[in-house]
Amino acid sequence: MLLAVLAVVGMRTLAHRYERAVSREELLAPDARQPRTDLDEGLNYLLVGTDRQTDSSRPDQRSDTILIVHVPPGKRQAYLISIPRDLLVAIPPGNGYPGGQDKINAAYEHGGGGHSGSQLLSTTLTRLTGIRFDGAALVDFAGFKQVIDLLGGIRMCVDTEVRSVHTGNVFGPGCQRMNGAQALDYVRQRYDLPGGDYDRQRHQQQLLRAVLDRAGQTDLRGDPVKLDRVLRAVGGSLTVDTNGVPLQEVATALRSLPADAMRGVQVPSYPQMIGTVSYVVLDNGGSGLFDAVRAGSVPDWATAHPRWVTRL
Repeated sequence: MLLAVLAVVGMRTLAHRYERAVSREELLAPDARQPRTDLDEGLNYLLVGTDRQTDSSRPDQRSDTILIVHVPPGKRQAYLISIPRDLLVAIPPGNGYPGGQDKINAAYEHGGGGHSGSQLLSTTLTRLTGIRFDGAALVDFAGFKQVIDLLGGIRMCVDTEVRSVHTGNVFGPGCQRMNGAQALDYVRQRYDLPGGDYDRQRHQQQLLRAVLDRAGQTDLRGDPVKLDRVLRAVGGSLTVDTNGVPLQEVATALRSLPADAMRGVQVPSYPQMIGTVSYVVLDNGGSGLFDAVRAGSVPDWATAHPRWVTRL
């Protein structure tokens, strides 16, 4: 998000200035890390969203959002691939956890949260998908409220009325300006929505696009004080693992991404009750999505599987 905001406002050369504003950790396990730093090929980044960024003192901490950000060769598109939080997977042993079958969002908790939880989650994903990652980011979405508020709120379009199970707030249909607390509350909802967690995934993808749109609409270049506050707030809500590549080099590699290049992707899957627990299971192994990511052919896959793709 830091790199994307920099790119949107056309100030990639400032990336080195904000390197120190971002916490650094080894978020990727060795077996989940792409052993190269060549940014000319397709790129895959792991994005993990939690309510608490690095504090692993709570044993029940789970990852609320899991995204694979895939940029195919050529850097003309970006795909936000949402991993269902209830996806049934085999979680390997790690950090004292003996391993076993569980929902994928439990991998972060079983790993102890923070960087160790991210490492166990990355290993779980790599064993599931065969994808190795060029970098990772741990996002404190609670801290991200400040970013949205500094931008003056974001425009979110609500397609189905939903009442928040957290605050009782009702989000009516239609496009509307939301502040940070409202936006993050809205994208956490999944109950009473027609698509359940699939709708929640789509709303989270829309949130990221809305933040970038708002950053582009706001005259940050003409207000260096506000730009500094926004970038420091973004940096303060992130812990990153860039695989040894400086942030400004990643920003330069992504410079050719068009403003409308972002697509949301849902993993082909379906809900299933197993015993008394509701899970999500892959539909035919993900129907070739993970193969397409590894081969750099996601644009072709998206054309052949429009049901699972949303233009953000």
